[in-house]
Amino acid sequence: MLTVVTFLPLAVCAALMLLPRALPRRAYTWTWIATATADLALVVVLWAGFDPHGGLQNQQRVRWIPGAGVGYHVGVDGLSLPLVALTCVLFLAVAVQSLRETRRVRAYVCLFLFLQTVAVGLFVALDLILFFVFFDLSIVGMFFVIAGWGHGERARDAALKFFLYTFAGSLALLLGFIGLYLAADPHTFDILDLTRTGPLAGRGGYAALVLLAIGVGLAVKTPVVPFHTWLPPAHTDAPATGSAILAGVLLKMGTYGFVRIAMPLLPGSWRQYALVFVVVGAVSVVYGALVALAQTDFKRMIAYTSVNHMGYIVLAVGAAGTLAGTDAQARSLATTGAVTQMVSHGLITGALFLLSGVLYDRGGTYTMSAYSGLAAYTPRFAALTAVAAFAGLGIPGFSGFVAEFQIFAGSLGPQTVATCVALTGIVLTAALFLLALRRMFLGPPQLPHSVGAGAFDDLTTTEAVATVPLLGAALAIGVAPRFLLDVIEPASRTLIGLVAR
Repeated sequence: MLTVVTFLPLAVCAALMLLPRALPRRAYTWTWIATATADLALVVVLWAGFDPHGGLQNQQRVRWIPGAGVGYHVGVDGLSLPLVALTCVLFLAVAVQSLRETRRVRAYVCLFLFLQTVAVGLFVALDLILFFVFFDLSIVGMFFVIAGWGHGERARDAALKFFLYTFAGSLALLLGFIGLYLAADPHTFDILDLTRTGPLAGRGGYAALVLLAIGVGLAVKTPVVPFHTWLPPAHTDAPATGSAILAGVLLKMGTYGFVRIAMPLLPGSWRQYALVFVVVGAVSVVYGALVALAQTDFKRMIAYTSVNHMGYIVLAVGAAGTLAGTDAQARSLATTGAVTQMVSHGLITGALFLLSGVLYDRGGTYTMSAYSGLAAYTPRFAALTAVAAFAGLGIPGFSGFVAEFQIFAGSLGPQTVATCVALTGIVLTAALFLLALRRMFLGPPQLPHSVGAGAFDDLTTTEAVATVPLLGAALAIGVAPRFLLDVIEPASRTLIGLVAR
């Protein structure tokens, strides 16, 4: 089942490449929508049959490169299944939004189908080299999305910076994986085998270097301060659909790597250097919010809020490695909050980026000062953007509140000062979103000079169908989170047990 879920989009991509080029443009997009719907339906079946207390399930293990200890090993647990579901939901939303795309549609659809396979594959991978292959391929796919469908010449420059920066991070990650492989006896890249044997236990300096390599590689992908500089230009100049996938799915590859690889495979080093991750997380929260507050570009502002929200996750996983002055329940709560935040951020920020694409499609710019009083022209667009903004700042009733409450409740005991510093990020995030809403939607009506009032249409049915379900899912998690937390919590407790070994 997992192999079908993973490779169905890629199989459809290959079939589309063999079809005649004369097919109608929308035929490709509707095929993508059908594929994404089928993949999501398969994930719903997986979720329905999933036992939260059953550990890793639906495992498939096949020898791949046996001489090097590499295998095709996949499976899901409470840490990965929510992210697989998030991936399928976001790709379906982006597919619907892409019905309006007119440029090189076949290549565009095939790239996103390829990215969907890569993203799902990474979240189900239980072999380090398989994880790395999908990690690296995500960089290639997003490079072509940004360069080919971004905003002009700047997009190509942003794509190049994105590729070089994140590819360098992936090389550091590979070095860390090789370090784990060399320490294992027998040599293997299998995550379960490495977790069980703990090859770096008691290897202080060597283990610290391996954690450094893996930590840097994942931090670049996440990204956190000071490895975040590739993110704002990549988001600003990418198409809105590319930004939604980059923020909603690809950034989670970094944070997921911390809970799947760094914490269980290097528990001793993680405990020893937990404070480093706590500090990096707290700094990212405050720095991301402060810089976002200073932005005049709506999309760039959303990009910096991703640095802010990823900082909460890194703070939580760092606090989960602090054994002194806390208990297992608090550390488990922080970890559960971190995974919930990954899902919440994907839904809400994905919706915000899709809505930013609507703004650019109508006005040709993301500059907030070019707009004023948009609520008079586009009440539906204004209402949905306001809902997404309030969800993003973590008010009760949405998934962001559930995630951040768990993060702060689990982190406050072991890391009081850092958590209190991170709390200020909520106030800053509220300020930046409220200022953006006031600038663009309230006050006297104003549009860019090149756009007439009659040409600035409200949200279309297609755009609403793409965005509303994402915010509806964030609302459902905020109001009734048990269906998600019941899946995550047992896996979080298992992870905390591994870290405390």
